[in-house]
Amino acid sequence: MLVRALDDWDDAYANGAHIEGAEGYPPRWAGAAAAFRETVPEVRLDIGYGAGAREALDLFLPESAPRGLAVFVHGGYWRQFAKGDWSHLAAGAVARGYAVAIPSYTLCPEAKIAAITGQVARAIAQAAGIVPGPIFLAGHSAGGHLVTRMASAASPLGQGSAMRLKTVLSISGLHDLRPLLRTTLNRDLRLDWEEATAESPALHPPRQGTRHIAWVGADERPEFIRQSELIANIWAGCGATTMLEVEAGRHHFDVIDGLTDPKSAMLDAWLG
Repeated sequence: MLVRALDDWDDAYANGAHIEGAEGYPPRWAGAAAAFRETVPEVRLDIGYGAGAREALDLFLPESAPRGLAVFVHGGYWRQFAKGDWSHLAAGAVARGYAVAIPSYTLCPEAKIAAITGQVARAIAQAAGIVPGPIFLAGHSAGGHLVTRMASAASPLGQGSAMRLKTVLSISGLHDLRPLLRTTLNRDLRLDWEEATAESPALHPPRQGTRHIAWVGADERPEFIRQSELIANIWAGCGATTMLEVEAGRHHFDVIDGLTDPKSAMLDAWLG
């Protein structure tokens, strides 16, 4: 079977242009996040994990002692959004009895992706020092890349947190960054071949004992489906326990909705 090379890499990684009403999603996310912060049993905002202006996380706590720590890392091609835009995505895990940490990180082009990877590792360590028990990581799009990096053999995640890590859920994640070298996104990302290779989880073996879920919408751009299939295939061959879910009827902007529902199949797969 002949596979033709792409000639428009910007379109291959463009999401909003292929989603009806895409411009309405960010304000809805922000509104839902603000509403959730008013109703969650307990929230601790702006917990610092470093000296940078964006090196802070929000922690959402259940009514009783947490069963463990869940961490959600947001997307936006490493260039957009902040923790406060995504608070509502903690709802499902909090309802199931978990504490949920949502960090911000320094955005590109101010930071490079390798530096952001290190920030996410420090944010997880900070939250893990507050909440005991098992750790579950989830991330969307660029956030899916960042949490998958935490489970790679080349992860900057400290041994203490890594030993507690149970399941990584990458939702529409980017696991091989080399195609982004061909996009105009790279004006901000400032990737070169060396960093794109070093920061691609699919090009590293997983940590021993890794359980990884690649979850993607069936209506997403073909490159996002390919990226999810790629990590599940490669890491399964490296000995990790992997799962691939291509969710029918979901696109890049609504595939994350399962995180808000404590009874969703996504939460069942991630938190068991």
